[in-house]
Amino acid sequence: MPLPSIAVDVLVVGAGLAGLRAATGLARCGHDVLLVDRRRALDVAVRTTGIFVRKTLDDFPLPEACLGPPIRRVALYPPGLRRPVVLDSPRDEFRVGDMGPLYLAAARDAEAAGVLLALGTRYEGRDAGVHRLTGPAGPLRVRARFLVGADGARSRVAAELGLDRNRHLLIGAEEVFAVPEHDRTPTFHCVLDPRLAPGYLAWVVDDGRHAHVGVAGYAARFPDGMTTALRRFSATAPGLEAVRRPDDVERRGGPIPVGGLLARIGRADGLLVGDAAGAVSPLTAGGLDPCLRLSDHAVEVLDDALRTGRPPAHYDGAALRARFRGRLAMRRALAAVRTPLVAEAGFALLRTPPGRAAARAVLFGDRSFPDPARVPEAARP
Repeated sequence: MPLPSIAVDVLVVGAGLAGLRAATGLARCGHDVLLVDRRRALDVAVRTTGIFVRKTLDDFPLPEACLGPPIRRVALYPPGLRRPVVLDSPRDEFRVGDMGPLYLAAARDAEAAGVLLALGTRYEGRDAGVHRLTGPAGPLRVRARFLVGADGARSRVAAELGLDRNRHLLIGAEEVFAVPEHDRTPTFHCVLDPRLAPGYLAWVVDDGRHAHVGVAGYAARFPDGMTTALRRFSATAPGLEAVRRPDDVERRGGPIPVGGLLARIGRADGLLVGDAAGAVSPLTAGGLDPCLRLSDHAVEVLDDALRTGRPPAHYDGAALRARFRGRLAMRRALAAVRTPLVAEAGFALLRTPPGRAAARAVLFGDRSFPDPARVPEAARP
């Protein structure tokens, strides 16, 4: 008996923020879109911390009910947590999204736009141009003019399309729990200690509603494993000294690509968005702003290709990648911090006026993911 099959304009694999954004945009342009995700519910197995920066909040209409209180303060700690460098902004710089409800709201918008959403459905590959899926009802064959990979840092779609894949990865884990109402200033606490978070940071985000306590770093450099590092950090996490950690917490974790936007992220029959494309800041590991902007670019490119019949044009990460050179250099510098002594030396610089100014520029700057429309024509492959 032949397998059930359907035909669509675009098959999007992965219903995270990038996939939902791309699928909804394409459906609103009038195209038939199938969006699949192997999870049976979008509000479980959340991986991102959900920190939205001011530029994202200014430019994208995120649901207010899914955002926590604004944060204006960042506290940077050396090993030992002594004498933090505290930076305050006159503007609201960060808000933490309640990502489960936010995904559900985005999924409702997608379906209202006409997206066919199939959960509990795994992408298996393709044969002779026909994509193979396995869903709750069994195998399914899908014919699609274009395939979009929004399936995370270790993208199966990237491998299927023969595009670049992320090689430079951090691994992160965090615990999320509600905190009692308090009058402490909402603060983003960052700890630079290679014993806790080799090559990156340990963090506490307390916005007055929820606390996020996490660590991230290079998997091979955690001396006793990431789980042990998170447990050790949770016991002394700054900013939560008076908060009782509940027994029942939400746990999140996963790989974080920090090698910068990949060079080859598109071809004639498909492209990558979000973490699959490496659209994550190499320095801060923030990926929510890049994923939204790159997804919008993907919608423009695919809409043009579907309407004209021409292959997707100007969807290549090589020219955009050049805009990440500074942050890639700072990523290499952060990765080189392997001992508390080196971390302390870095904090000596942070305590100087130029060091504080540099930190403010990184944390409170107006930069976002580069606008593909502003990449000069001569720089495009």
